[in-house]
Amino acid sequence: MRTTVTFDADTEAHVRRLMDERGLSFTQALNDAIRAGMSPRPPFRTSVRSLGSPRADLDQALQLAGEIEDAGLLRRMRAGQ
Repeated sequence: MRTTVTFDADTEAHVRRLMDERGLSFTQALNDAIRAGMSPRPPFRTSVRSLGSPRADLDQALQLAGEIEDAGLLRRMRAGQ
């Protein structure tokens, strides 16, 4: 089937890259790209690892981070930076 399609620049670049890498015609590269996008992919999975017990109380972690950042800013301001 013949049809007219308008591509975004990045999409055309991807198809042209496939052409160069695989030695395909534009039509073959386009069909391969479309098929690859339509094929179902297995769900992304991450492995779980134990990090052990926290070494500090994390209940107030954001407050602690803010205090450390504030102290650093004050130190730089006093140093004239």
